Amino acid sequence: MGIIQAICISEVRGVQKHAIPEADLTPEWGIVGDAHGGNWHRQVSLLGLEKIEAFRAKGADVAYGAFGENLVVDGFDFRTLPVGTLLAVGDVLLQMTQIGKECHNHCAIYKAVGDCIMPREGVFAKVLHGGHIKVGDEMKLIPRTEPLPWQAAVITLSDKGARGEREDKSGPAIVQRLEAEGYEVVEQILLADDAAALKTTLTRLADQRQLDLILTTGGTGFGPRDVTPEATMAVATRLAPGIAEAIRAASLAITPRAMLSRAVSVIRGKTLIVNLPGSPKAVCESMDVFLPQMPHALGLLRGEVRDCAR
Repeated sequence: MGIIQAICISEVRGVQKHAIPEADLTPEWGIVGDAHGGNWHRQVSLLGLEKIEAFRAKGADVAYGAFGENLVVDGFDFRTLPVGTLLAVGDVLLQMTQIGKECHNHCAIYKAVGDCIMPREGVFAKVLHGGHIKVGDEMKLIPRTEPLPWQAAVITLSDKGARGEREDKSGPAIVQRLEAEGYEVVEQILLADDAAALKTTLTRLADQRQLDLILTTGGTGFGPRDVTPEATMAVATRLAPGIAEAIRAASLAITPRAMLSRAVSVIRGKTLIVNLPGSPKAVCESMDVFLPQMPHALGLLRGEVRDCAR
């Protein structure tokens, strides 16, 4: 159990948040009146009081809201909680959706003292059930009555697609198939064939969003801009070559050009990352190969499955 020590909002983006005594929360926005709300997964940001006090102990005089946090809570080390954790404050129910964040433009605190704790210690949540909260309210962990649905992201790699010169058909085909199988596709992304951008995106999705599955499409051939396998391998913590090998083996029965695929399959943390071909037809054929085995594989990564015996 924790206690809300501060509720902070900013009515305009780019302005430091300030403390207010109470607030209303809605699933459609987050904290009513906060400019950073919206229909997305980062509606509410949370930070533990202990982290702020440790920062203050270094000599930094920071007010609540200085790190961009919406809720300051005493009693929780949010960083240790997994994505999907449910938090209740009265009638309000929050679900954690992200751990930490990228810091693209350093905030005023970072510029003043050279550090900011929000990117590494803060977490984000979406509002599942709205209501009214105030400073001093209790926050409780709520046990999940059923497992979090398998969560996935789809990334299309295409220079022409990123420039708007070609319609992405493979990405939507993957999304449609995943959703038909009961997956929650939380992000669909279109990137140019750029290794650095792909590595950054894969790392964010695996580490901060803690997704179960990431599927990429495109960039796996012999072309000089086909860098998807190299970028994928660069973020791997473990290899899972059997999936890519099975896709190639099955594809060879359809076309001998399957031997030219350099696609890989790897694990980062608890996230499985699989490279798929660039064409919609090949994508669907590839998913036929490995998708039936995914519940077992992803259950192993989550720690929900222990026995691999046949």
